[in-house]
Amino acid sequence: MNNNMQHYLEATESSILAHLGQNHVSPTIRKASSYSIEAGGKRFRPYLLFSTLDALGHDPMKGVQVAAAIEMIHTYSLIHDDLPAMDDDDYRRGKPTNHKVYGEAAAILAGDTLLTESFSIVAQDDTLPADKRVALIGHIAAKSGFNGMIGGQMLDIEAEGQDISLSQLENIHQYKTGQLIVLPVQCACIIADATDEVTAQLIRFAEALGILFQIRDDILDVEGDIAVTGKSSGSDEKNNKTTYVSTYGLSGAHDELEQLVESAKRILDDLAADIETEQLYSVLQRFAVRNQ
Repeated sequence: MNNNMQHYLEATESSILAHLGQNHVSPTIRKASSYSIEAGGKRFRPYLLFSTLDALGHDPMKGVQVAAAIEMIHTYSLIHDDLPAMDDDDYRRGKPTNHKVYGEAAAILAGDTLLTESFSIVAQDDTLPADKRVALIGHIAAKSGFNGMIGGQMLDIEAEGQDISLSQLENIHQYKTGQLIVLPVQCACIIADATDEVTAQLIRFAEALGILFQIRDDILDVEGDIAVTGKSSGSDEKNNKTTYVSTYGLSGAHDELEQLVESAKRILDDLAADIETEQLYSVLQRFAVRNQ
């Protein structure tokens, strides 16, 4: 990994933990919300935001607080996703899930904390002008809410045990997974004042990444090793979910993944005349070949 990129990612985690480390009415909530951040993770969404800023010729450090907010939202969604009422998982990022350590009530509130405080961390970012902060908060809310990740999560829950079509499956993941992958790209474009044309192309790239990411996730649920992925395999089958693997078969899912990688590369090839795409090719590689 680019050493500077590692620096930005470390700054993101430090920013989150510093924010969560402020005085709390309940020390338990501070510990529970910090636990899932400190457990680590891929940090793909901050990585994508910083890579996009880099591609646009903008200082990635200007995106640290926004990257922190997006990672907080992503982590909250995982805490809630692991609860018994949803996927009922025991391990996440190689450690016991939040509710296994702190109990279900504290885990719910820890997730609520991360969601709520994500807006606070952007609102307090005085490195960005007020109008940009307002725009960023609006996009973060939209991509996380009922027409974004939460809506997709509900569609996913309702589809359990159902025989759904490929178009329905793609619709679920366009929202459940894809919106929080489009979000860092959109935010980077706002921060860097990208042109409408470049923004549209970058969003197309992010949309391809969102599908690609989900297919790889479905493959890892079958092939993944908990020692590498940090979470139990087979939860999709256990919950009777329709996935890209159950739809295409394992070999077909791999083929679909390769086709999407080529499609995403073509978008970057088209963008190369306007922006520096090297770091975005690195992102694509990390999404496509990841083992966790």
